[in-house]
Amino acid sequence: MHLSETGAYVLSMVFPDHLALRLSVALGIGLLIGAERERRKGTGRYRSAAGIRTFALAALAGAVTLLVGGELLLAVSAATVAIFNTVAYRRTSHNDPGLTSEMALFATLLLGALAIVHPSAAASLGVIVTVLLAARTRLHHLIRDALTEQEAYDALLFAAASLVILPLMPNHAVGPYGVLNPRRFWELVILILAISGAGHIALRSIGPRLGLVFAGFAGGFVSATATIGSLGARAAHDRHLERGAIAGAVLASVSTIILMAIVLITVSPSTARAATLALLFPSIAAIFYSIFFLVGTSTRGKHFASEPGRAFSLRAALLFAATLFLVLLLSTVVMHRFGAAGLIVAAGLTGFADTHATAISVASLVNSGKLAAGDAVVPILMGFTTNTLTKAIVAATLGGWRFALNILPGLVIIVLAAWASLLFR
Repeated sequence: MHLSETGAYVLSMVFPDHLALRLSVALGIGLLIGAERERRKGTGRYRSAAGIRTFALAALAGAVTLLVGGELLLAVSAATVAIFNTVAYRRTSHNDPGLTSEMALFATLLLGALAIVHPSAAASLGVIVTVLLAARTRLHHLIRDALTEQEAYDALLFAAASLVILPLMPNHAVGPYGVLNPRRFWELVILILAISGAGHIALRSIGPRLGLVFAGFAGGFVSATATIGSLGARAAHDRHLERGAIAGAVLASVSTIILMAIVLITVSPSTARAATLALLFPSIAAIFYSIFFLVGTSTRGKHFASEPGRAFSLRAALLFAATLFLVLLLSTVVMHRFGAAGLIVAAGLTGFADTHATAISVASLVNSGKLAAGDAVVPILMGFTTNTLTKAIVAATLGGWRFALNILPGLVIIVLAAWASLLFR
């Protein structure tokens, strides 16, 4: 047996079940956090008590005590570290009243123990802790200087909506025809909050001239309807941002078309080839209409970008989700009352809620041989058209009639361009 094989055999006997790897993860966590703390340890009489060696030993102590004595011995180790932290804090509190290093040492002990049970989770948390410690200056600047009190409140509101309320929402259909799913409803609310927040960040970063356009294009990949709603609400709040919001709202349709092309290529390449012109024409129309408003956008973006404000409006998000579900309910009622009088009518009704769902269902029919690829274009365009009506309703509801009247010609041009593509087939 070679020496290397002997060493591997001995190691496997001493550290069974990959225990060596788990201890290595614990040591790595201690060294990583300790290296960051060592840089901020300071010098002299009132330097911090814990450095890279202390943190590495704390992580290993957490791992070993859990292995040797289980949770009880780990609790004793945690109490010991707490006593050491108390003594160290009494010595340095008058010079540095913060508790960051003490809490980091306690967390390192626990992460070392976690590495024995869930090494991947412990390693991820160790990196997160190190990043939080290293980003001290940036985080303090963000909270104290960059964010206003209202923006910090909005961030907490978003966290509560997504981390507290969403898990409590029932995930089953309720109400007439089973249209309303509370969890899906709240996911839409969170989606509109996220898109609006992203637009606010872009607005503060690069100004309304490009910020809202970027937010509109990026948001369109998630939901063009939600993006139009959030930009409309922002335009209604500040008319200086209206032209940039209109450009971004129209450009969201380009993202929708790109996403639809990806969906069609994935589900049915033959349908995607048949619908190439139907996707290309409206994209070109949307880009040119957006450029028209972008060119006229005020160049005073720096001035407006520096003005603080609300990241989003919860009322507007709730109104958007309610409007979308109302449209879906009405279309469902029509289908149940009159039946699906042909594929085109059914595609138009489902398009009110989601144009991509319509495209997927039609492309699936092509894949199954129930529909020719050439015959799939008209139902897809019908769903695209009715979805545009939903966008117009949302634009008028959240952005007001002024915003809606400016965006409506662009939406009409996009739809006409899509149907005009049939003349060139």
